[in-house]
Parts: sequence; C-alpha cells; structure tokens
Amino acid sequence: MKINQLLYLETHPIGGNADEKAKKQYKTRIADVSPEHLAIEVPIDEQTGRFTLLETGTRVEASCILPDGTKIHFETEVTGRRKDAIPLLLLRRPSDEEIGRTQRRSYLRVPATLEVACKLGEQLRFLAVTEDIGGGGLSLVCDGHLPLKEGDALDFWLLIHFRGGAIEHVPFVGEVVRIKPLENDRQL
Repeated sequence: MKINQLLYLETHPIGGNADEKAKKQYKTRIADVSPEHLAIEVPIDEQTGRFTLLETGTRVEASCILPDGTKIHFETEVTGRRKDAIPLLLLRRPSDEEIGRTQRRSYLRVPATLEVACKLGEQLRFLAVTEDIGGGGLSLVCDGHLPLKEGDALDFWLLIHFRGGAIEHVPFVGEVVRIKPLENDRQL
C-alpha cells in the first residue's frame, strides 16, 4: 500500500444487520503510511458524493488494487484523527497475515477440453488436453513424468473439430509459466 493509492471502504451498521442495503461504501486515498497506521483522506460516500467523518472505533472492510492487478482486502478500524494540511483519519495497519489477495485476470478464462500436440526442443513430443483457455494463455493437463520446467518454450498445435467434421491444427508458441502436480501422475 502506497501514498496516493485509492482505497475503498465498506462499513456495516452497528448491531450486525446483514442487509446489503445497510452497508455504506466509501472511496478515499492513502495520505501516509507508518508501521502502525494508514492515514487516509476523509472518505467520500459513493452513493451521495459527500465527505463522511467516520467515528473512532468504526470497523471497516478495506480494499485496493495493486499496480500488478492484484486486489487486496482486509478488516481494520478507525483509530483516530490527525490534523495535517487536510484532516486525516487513522486506520489500524493490518499485518501481512490479515491481508487477503485476489488475482484479477485481464482476460476471461473459459473451460475447454481440446487436444494439443506439444513439442519441447527437437526430441520431446507429447499430447496434452486443455483445461481452460483465455486471452492470456491456456492450462494444459499432461503426464506428470514429463521433464517440463517453468520458462520452457514449447511449440503447440491445437486440434479444433468443426461441426461439419473438418479438423484444423492451429499452431502457436508458448511458455511454461507454472506447473502444478495433480493426482494420478498428471500435472497442470
């Protein structure tokens, strides 16, 4: 979390009312970061557009988007106020263990089971099956004993069956970015 980063806050009404309409959502910016606190500008109610001074002790769920697209979220509370060039609210800074992370994808991933012929170097050729396909890549399931490692460049031929019975081989080049061992001596 950095200075000038947008921060979204959500408060829940006192008494634990779980009604979605009773939740209030705010937008603010981080003005200062210390080991104990996040100093934020006075938040703006997203529904009314008005500034709202949250009371000390108010519990909030906070979230923001990091530059790499990861959404982080955490629970915190207002611990006080600070006079600066502008009035600031102080939030308890969460520990690393209290911060949840959600990777936001740039592309939609669609489940798809398609056959793929793969070639690593000049010697190793094997068949795999896609698990999903998206604009940023695809996931393959293949034998677990194959000597693949992150960073390997492969040649692929995706086998596409058309409704009329025609078959097309679509060639492309890709790179292994992640390997996940699966059950039954397979890997993703």
